Amino acid sequence: MINETYKAMLNGKSIIRELSEYATARGKEIGYENVFDYSLGNPSVPCPKEFTEELISMLKKADPMTIHGYSPSLGIESVRKAIAESLNQRFGMEYEVKHIFMTSGAAGALAHALRCVTKPEDEVLTFAPFFPEYEHYVGGAKAVLKVVPANTETFQINFAAFEEMLTEKVTAVLINTPNNPSGIVYTKETIQRLANIMKERQKKFGHDIFLISDEPYREIVFTGEKAPYVSQFYKNSISAYSYSKSLSLPGERIGYLAVNPKCTDADKIALMCGQISRGIGHNCPPSSIQLAVAKVLDKTSDLSVYEKNRDLLYQALVEIGFSVVKPGGTFYIFPKALEEDAKAFCRKAKEYDLILVPADGFGCPGYFRMAYCIDTDKVKRSIPILKQFAREVYGVSVC
Repeated sequence: MINETYKAMLNGKSIIRELSEYATARGKEIGYENVFDYSLGNPSVPCPKEFTEELISMLKKADPMTIHGYSPSLGIESVRKAIAESLNQRFGMEYEVKHIFMTSGAAGALAHALRCVTKPEDEVLTFAPFFPEYEHYVGGAKAVLKVVPANTETFQINFAAFEEMLTEKVTAVLINTPNNPSGIVYTKETIQRLANIMKERQKKFGHDIFLISDEPYREIVFTGEKAPYVSQFYKNSISAYSYSKSLSLPGERIGYLAVNPKCTDADKIALMCGQISRGIGHNCPPSSIQLAVAKVLDKTSDLSVYEKNRDLLYQALVEIGFSVVKPGGTFYIFPKALEEDAKAFCRKAKEYDLILVPADGFGCPGYFRMAYCIDTDKVKRSIPILKQFAREVYGVSVC
């Protein structure tokens, strides 16, 4: 008999993936250039040429056994050392090789981190709006995910609800800043207040509460915004990083877990991750990609296009009359739908070939997400269609 748990999951597929697949199919009918697909957070700018050149050079010149063989369980030591040194230089930390564990993207980092610091039935808190896959990452560790309701005025943390929900059962708090789906960057004041509350509760409860920071959008921060490095504020912290967004390498599945050197059992957590990998098969990311990434750690793709797209969409949405908080980073914007039922709103938008994601699964019913990692020209062409949709379906008076 097959596993009934995973069989049941077939009825709850990712709405993001479903909409992306629909957009692809619709594109075959009318031309994908005519489908305004805001569904999937797939980077739309190429990776840095230095990464490509390094990879080509390795493939031509390096020892095939080195670049195609298994990496060590914790990752290639020279790569881990380079990452530690880069983080120390950028953020004033004290990482060593032993604090870095190479993973298959941020998802792999989260899967390991959650297993390291929770046991079955422990509670993990996260904040709405949140990435829906957190439910599966936490559930895979046999812990219980609890969602703190959103502060929809700013999408900073709802501290009143957080303090109420931060009970003795909680052993980890999972945050994502810059945030998917809201695009909001947590301020220094927000993170400091979060850290202070967690320190007080650790002392009160007499056990560790770990802060797991999901940071794949760390480098996509717009003019005038600053993204504080979370681990500077709280000792019992683990950061999960991916090069999918900053280097436009989602298909290469490469990232890392960085253990705060000051946290409890800091010298053991990466070693534990190596053992966890044995059980979940999420180990040894590609050697060639690890080595190539190590050469471009402090570079990014040309991320300026995302700010340009943000500005175009934000202005248009405000003109139409949407309620929306201006994103400070990422490539997402998170408006309130023009009716209470965001699913119905997004279904109606599909009739105009506007592919929008309802935010019920993000913990914010009534909102929707637009992933604007698409060509700027397509953003511009989508705006008249968005205005037409709002006018014809909702009677919005807009030029």
